[in-house]
Amino acid sequence: MTIQIGDRIPSATLTTPTAEGPRPVQTDDFFKGKTVALFAVPGAFTPTCSARHLPGFVDNKAALAAKGVDVIACLSVNDAFVLAAWAESQSLTADDVVMLADGNGDFTRTLGLTLDAKGFGMGERSQRYSMLIRDGVVEQLNIEQGGEFKVSSAEHLLAQL
Repeated sequence: MTIQIGDRIPSATLTTPTAEGPRPVQTDDFFKGKTVALFAVPGAFTPTCSARHLPGFVDNKAALAAKGVDVIACLSVNDAFVLAAWAESQSLTADDVVMLADGNGDFTRTLGLTLDAKGFGMGERSQRYSMLIRDGVVEQLNIEQGGEFKVSSAEHLLAQL
């Protein structure tokens, strides 16, 4: 079953890259008391993710903050080392976007938002989506259909605020 607006983000452990190496992140702690713009991508370094999805959230950081967003986070079914390299290639810091690795896809499966990308040689990944999460509760949920990039964009989420 897919997570819905009004649902609480499930408890899970994700990983974020840091200068000292990968660090576990508990979702209960990460989302508590904050308004988070979370977006998920099928994979780091993939064309749409690198050229449009991630940069759109970076470019709209100030506008999202002005609407009450405390943190922008990017989730991918990749490991923390891949996300660190992707962030570096995009000249990002954790102040821009917090990278959240769901290396085994456990969190993504719990959300009901997996994508079968085996036909592309990528295995099981995350669907492309964005969420607005306030104090651990989903307030907005925008799931893309089939290879599209429309409703999960920063601009679309910003228009919902």
